[in-house]
Amino acid sequence: MIKSILKISIIILLCSVSFLAKAQVGFDYAQYDVGFAAGINQASSTDVQTLKTTPSIRLNFTYNQTPFVNYIFEAEFGRLKGGDSLKTTTQREFENHFSALSFRVQVQAGEFINYSQSQFANALKNLYLSSGLGYISNNVVARSNDILLLANNQIIPGEKKTNEIFIPLRLGYEFKIFNSYNQPAVKIDLGYQYNFIMGDELDGYIAGKHNDAYSQVTLGFKFAIGGVTSYRKQIHY
Repeated sequence: MIKSILKISIIILLCSVSFLAKAQVGFDYAQYDVGFAAGINQASSTDVQTLKTTPSIRLNFTYNQTPFVNYIFEAEFGRLKGGDSLKTTTQREFENHFSALSFRVQVQAGEFINYSQSQFANALKNLYLSSGLGYISNNVVARSNDILLLANNQIIPGEKKTNEIFIPLRLGYEFKIFNSYNQPAVKIDLGYQYNFIMGDELDGYIAGKHNDAYSQVTLGFKFAIGGVTSYRKQIHY
């Protein structure tokens, strides 16, 4: 009797393991990604009157709690530029060679919606919102009216080298490329990011009633590097 029960238990266990193994096909993903991105920036809210487009690059490391909930650590290097000393009434102009570190939480629509029954929902699942906290080091290498102010014994309007906290707010889409095991292996990230500076020295000027801000459009690539685990829903359709 005991032997019969033991045999039945072993058969049930083997069948359960087999079923679970089959059920996991298409559910696996890597928990860790590394990547890089390039972007174009605008000092969209500063104390100068005209906007100029400048480049930036960024490196990132991502921990994927799920395929659609991501924690991103990022380092960024770039330039910000704006104003015109000859064609604006304020005669302000600046160039900032900055570096920044940030941490963001990114949540994609696939975490909440059922995308298995609709092609539209399946496409929508990679749309995301992201926000967090950052730290930017400003290095204003050029500012238009320093010489004029010094000649008139006036106070320079702001420091050239400063450090400020900022809040990034990002909207984007992540194109996932799957490997032969239906795991997301490469991700192409297209996003728009607006960075709210908790200060007024991004441009080297302290003026006006509002803090500074800058915006970015970026294109990046992320590569899965390991820590394979499983998700509760099938990822690839």
